[in-house]
Amino acid sequence: MATVSGGSPSERFGFIQAHGKRLGVKYLCSWLNVSPSGYYAWKDRPLSLRAQRDAELLEHIKKVFLASKETYGSPRIFHSLKREGVTTSEKRVARLMREHGIRARALKTYSKPAKVKFFYKAIENKRKDIDKPTSINQQWSGDITYLKVGARWHYLAVVLDLFSRRVIGWALGQQKSTALTMKALKQALTKRKPTNTVLFHTDRGAEYRAHVMQEFLTKRNVKASMNRPGCCTDNAEVESFFHSLKADLIRGNSFSTEDKLRTKLKGYLNYFYNRQRLHSSLGYRTPAEYELAVN
Repeated sequence: MATVSGGSPSERFGFIQAHGKRLGVKYLCSWLNVSPSGYYAWKDRPLSLRAQRDAELLEHIKKVFLASKETYGSPRIFHSLKREGVTTSEKRVARLMREHGIRARALKTYSKPAKVKFFYKAIENKRKDIDKPTSINQQWSGDITYLKVGARWHYLAVVLDLFSRRVIGWALGQQKSTALTMKALKQALTKRKPTNTVLFHTDRGAEYRAHVMQEFLTKRNVKASMNRPGCCTDNAEVESFFHSLKADLIRGNSFSTEDKLRTKLKGYLNYFYNRQRLHSSLGYRTPAEYELAVN
C-alpha cells in the first residue's frame, strides 16, 4: 500500500478503481492525496495504449494465478507468462498484482528449538561432505509432517529426490510410525528402481532410527544419513516442500475424512507439485521437466 501511495497519479487512480467499491472512492482519494474530481476525470478518459496493454496483461496474470490454485507470486507468474510467449517484465507483473490485490496464499511458520533427548551417533550426516546430486537416484530425503482431519492429526511421510525435488514416494496414516515411513520409501524404490547405492537423508526421528528401518535400508543397498542433532536445516529441501504443501493445499481448507484429504494429496503430489508447479531452484521448471532436460 505504501508503494501505491508514492506512485504516479495514474497508478493511484488505478488502485482506486480496483478497490473503490470495497473501501470507498472518497476515502481512497483522501488517503492517496488525489481529488475525487481528478479520479473521475481520469476514469472517463479513453484508456491509453499502456493502460490497454496493462488490462490485457492483467487477464493473463489472473489466468495463471487461478491455474496455480492461487499459489504463485509475481516471480513464478512472470516465468509462467514467459513460457507462454507473453513478453513483459517481472516488475510490471508485480505492480499489476499489487494494484489489483492479487496475492499468493502464504503460510506463517512458527519454530521452536528442537528438544533432542538422544540420538544414534553411529548414523552420521553423510550428505554434508559430498557434492550435490547430478542425476536422479543419487540422493533422496524423507520426513514426516502433521495434517489435520476433522479434530484429529494425521501424518504424511514423503520421499523426495534431491536432484529434482520430485516427490517419489508418500504415505498418509493415522499413526506416526516406522511402518508409515517404510511405506513411503518402498513406494519410491518401486517407482525408481535404482541400480546404484542411494543416499537416504532424514531427521533423527525414531521412525527412521528404528532397527527394522536400518536393516531394510542395508538390504536394499540404501545408505542412511541423518541430520546433526538440533540442525533441522540439514533437511531443508523437505522442510521447504512441507511449507509449500501447507501454503498451497492445507491453509484455508478443512478435511472431514481421511479419504478426502488423500484425494487432494494425490492430485497435488502426483500432478500439481511434480508436473505443474514451477520451482525457482530448478530455473523455474517443474521437477518432471528438470529431470527430462538434464537427463
